[in-house]
Amino acid sequence: MNPTPAPVSGGLPTLPRRPAGGHKGTFGRVAIVGGSVGFSGAVCLSSMAALRTGSGLVTAVVPAAIQAIVAVSEPCVMTVGLADGEQGLLPVSAARVQQISAGRDAVAVGPGLGQGDAQLGLVSHFLQLCECPLVLDADALNVAATGRLLTAVQRPGVGRAVVVTPHPGEFSRLTGLSVAEIESNRELLAAEFASATGTVVVLKGPGTVVTDGVRTLINSTGNSGMATAGSGDVLTGIVASLLGQGVGAFEAAAIGVHAHGLAGDFAARQWTERGLIASDLLNFLPDAWRQMEGGVPQGPA
Repeated sequence: MNPTPAPVSGGLPTLPRRPAGGHKGTFGRVAIVGGSVGFSGAVCLSSMAALRTGSGLVTAVVPAAIQAIVAVSEPCVMTVGLADGEQGLLPVSAARVQQISAGRDAVAVGPGLGQGDAQLGLVSHFLQLCECPLVLDADALNVAATGRLLTAVQRPGVGRAVVVTPHPGEFSRLTGLSVAEIESNRELLAAEFASATGTVVVLKGPGTVVTDGVRTLINSTGNSGMATAGSGDVLTGIVASLLGQGVGAFEAAAIGVHAHGLAGDFAARQWTERGLIASDLLNFLPDAWRQMEGGVPQGPA
């Protein structure tokens, strides 16, 4: 843990200013797609993180079986239900994915999603059809690995950004490399994958690597208390929110990772690393943003 959260380093991109005359649409319409029975908390954490990062409108897109649970978890989050059955999520059509994506400024897919043929089809449709920036995390990465969906998501002439946020186990499934191989050469392997697929890679862990294949940043914030269920879901919501506010993909990932770790450092000062849980990060995100904005109210843009 950093005993006192460190100031933002000179290499970190700066936060965009929020125009005083802005409205909900100005600050981004974000959809978080995920959740399953027993894993509703993941999409709730991501959605709340997007709100705490400044999104104007956040919609959780979840199986109908958990829609009510997600809806009551936070009244500021809107919900959309997807058809499901006794075995979980039913196949989602391409037209439905286009409907979900329409009018969004960013979409995140994966928190608590589960794995199966329906999820594979869902992720494939989003990669093929979603025209706004996209974040893939958790089970979206696992099914993408199974279906080999990330061979080249950024085709020439397609400006849509894709950010992937794997931990070493997920990155192992995406690349076919062992976790030991990955951990011995994190920066190079993340950069090679980013270049090969046209994505921005956030390879999580101590010293999280953020790279677009050309630029690479190693994060210095965060602590061992963040190695807890739901922490990655919070990061997904942060990055999606920044993308939805018009921040570039590499910049959104770098800023998001720094803020996520900084919130964790503030939370650990309050609750200790041992006692920290993922929802604590949500409560300390405003402190992280305050420090990253210089600790004083923002002036005019």
